[in-house]
Amino acid sequence: MLPQFLDSVVQLVVKTATDLPPDVRAAMKVAMSREEAGTQSAQALTIIAQNIDQAAEGEGAICQDTGMPTFEIKAPVGANQIVMKKQIREAIAEATRRGKLRPNSVDSLTGENSGNNLGPGTPIMHFEQWENDDEIEVKLVLKGGGCENMNSQYSLPAELPHLGRADRSIEGVRKCILHAVWHAQGKGCAPGAIGVCIGGDRTSGYVQAKEQLFRTLDDVNPDPRLAQLEASIMGEVNKLGIGTMGFGGHVSLIGCKVGVLNRLPASFFVSVAYDCWAYRRLGVVLDAQSGAIKRWLYRDPSTPVAAMADQAGVVRTGREIALRTPLTEEQMRSLKVGDIVLVSGRAYTGRDAVHHHLMSHEPPVDLRGGVIYHCGPVVAKQGDGWKVTAAGPTTSIREEPYQAEIIKRYGVRAVIGKGGMGARTLAGLKESGAVYLNAVGGAAQFYARCITAVEGVSLMEFGTPEAMWHLTLDAFPAIVTMDAHGNSLHTDVEKASAAELAALGV
Repeated sequence: MLPQFLDSVVQLVVKTATDLPPDVRAAMKVAMSREEAGTQSAQALTIIAQNIDQAAEGEGAICQDTGMPTFEIKAPVGANQIVMKKQIREAIAEATRRGKLRPNSVDSLTGENSGNNLGPGTPIMHFEQWENDDEIEVKLVLKGGGCENMNSQYSLPAELPHLGRADRSIEGVRKCILHAVWHAQGKGCAPGAIGVCIGGDRTSGYVQAKEQLFRTLDDVNPDPRLAQLEASIMGEVNKLGIGTMGFGGHVSLIGCKVGVLNRLPASFFVSVAYDCWAYRRLGVVLDAQSGAIKRWLYRDPSTPVAAMADQAGVVRTGREIALRTPLTEEQMRSLKVGDIVLVSGRAYTGRDAVHHHLMSHEPPVDLRGGVIYHCGPVVAKQGDGWKVTAAGPTTSIREEPYQAEIIKRYGVRAVIGKGGMGARTLAGLKESGAVYLNAVGGAAQFYARCITAVEGVSLMEFGTPEAMWHLTLDAFPAIVTMDAHGNSLHTDVEKASAAELAALGV
């Protein structure tokens, strides 16, 4: 039964991880046209466009966080779901083995990485029977941890910061959606897209919200009330001024899709599933007897994909500041918010496990004058060594409890990440003479090309994403968004967008 099902699902997984669908590409093209040349958002969008092209051309992961695989499957009555589940798991493991997915499945109690993206609850599969006897439909969304952390759920009525009371009404729902986008700022890799569910219980609401992300960005909701709400949000939310990566700008959201479920009289939930610009969602329709692909959903393989970036790609202005490790306090104190730097030399990756480890253990390397990169790369074995195949930044705010102390204790001079950090880190940067450098979230192929060598790896027992990789950077571009003088672009944009949010709540 279904002799080609496994291969078809592998193709689906690989294509979803490496090639954005046409509707998302079109929305990002519009975003690029709306930002003035030379602005920080425009520069970030240029990197994103080049990254999208590089990922498709090289069949590499668009973002190094290849997310939680979530499948929606429609199958005929009598189809063997047990076999399909087994082969979907095998397809996920095979895509991981090929380096198209990063090993992301971690034991929640021990922190141990399974290494193959399999484990309790991974991948997620939702099956539904349908009356079509000849076909099986398989849809997949890959939603990364950074944007997943920006999901929100509201219980109405509620008091919302800057918006006041949100009642059990369409107006109250509108306020919740606006607040969710404002709250995400750059941490969710804006410009993002959101799926929303009005009603249901806490569990079904989140499921329905995520299911809305399977809709195309250019569709129209069949319910005129929800269609009006979606249009209203898209007409208002980009006035917030959050912009790409939270740098400020005209486009903060590329899509809003709303569904509704009945609820209990005592409950009124609004659930928001936030997705990033790397909106990876595709599907296939399979022959119910062979499992072979009959046609693709969301894309037409016979239609050539237009390039996102022009041939020039990212063009340097000559105002960039070249830095080479080891860095000095004097160099860092000379930088200010808004400076674009090109970092070369040694850098060390460090995510949650590394930061926790360094609070009670000496580092395995000398970090004095060094750079910590908040990144969990996709790596491939190359002879006796390793090669980085995808390496964009992860959301930095998770390291807020540790970062200032690690900078001070070990002499770190620069931290690269995305989304910014909080008041404790900002004070630590000022005290120690260090800076926070914001790279463009999701641009995994672009940044992988700025890594010329993997010199080694420490703490491999934490798993591939959480290990400390010793990287050699070559002109790695990033923006100073938190400097050694107490200034933060993230705080400035958050305050300015809060004022705009308050105006929208009137």
